[in-house]
Amino acid sequence: MIRMLSMVVGMTLLGSVPAFAQETEADIARLLDHADDVGRGESSHAVMEMHVKTDRYERTMKMESWAKGKDKTLIRILEPAKDAGITTLKVDDNLWNYLPKVDRTMKVPAGMMSGSWMGSHFSNDDLVKESRMSEDFTWTVDQRPEGGKGQWVITLTPKPDAPVVWGKVVATIDADERPRDIRYYDEKGGLVRVMSFQDYKTFGGHDVPGRMRLTPQDKPDEFTEISYDTLDFDTPIDDSLFSLQTLRK
Repeated sequence: MIRMLSMVVGMTLLGSVPAFAQETEADIARLLDHADDVGRGESSHAVMEMHVKTDRYERTMKMESWAKGKDKTLIRILEPAKDAGITTLKVDDNLWNYLPKVDRTMKVPAGMMSGSWMGSHFSNDDLVKESRMSEDFTWTVDQRPEGGKGQWVITLTPKPDAPVVWGKVVATIDADERPRDIRYYDEKGGLVRVMSFQDYKTFGGHDVPGRMRLTPQDKPDEFTEISYDTLDFDTPIDDSLFSLQTLRK
């Protein structure tokens, strides 16, 4: 994972992972890949709502998103009317925002990548960062399901050269190999935020979480929650959609 917002807008699910009687390193890597791939796919199209609650305001936005692979994402705000048409384009590690009221396209500079995306608890950096748990971390299995019940709890530590800002990550995955939450810790071991996956539903034959909530640990009464109205997989999407020309339409 750790591209949390791209994970949300690019939802897909691979085939089921076999139960592990005596797991190997390859088994755990496959389990982690399965959790990562809840947020990846060849292509997807979704209409979703993002609800943001802070100590200063509470707002809900409806958005439409298109994603292709792991490098291309387009998100357009549909509602409320005052924000309609604001669009974000991600191509590789580049991020642009289009503001229709002033008819201006702006590339997000490196110095603003840690800033909030659309007033949510997601950062611009969350939208573009790319890593995989099985490749960029070493891990220990702290808990295993038994008899088809319970959950996996896996602690992941970044490899020295991995593009990861966290001191460690703890993933909880249920006995059906569905991620339940991912906890992100700083280098001192303090919990920074939690991404939870709730209300699993079937979209197009795929079992995916209907709601995802990001909660900052230092502000436990705040959150950003995303839920799906529609979600389609493997929709044909031309690469031309992910262009600065399309961004302004």
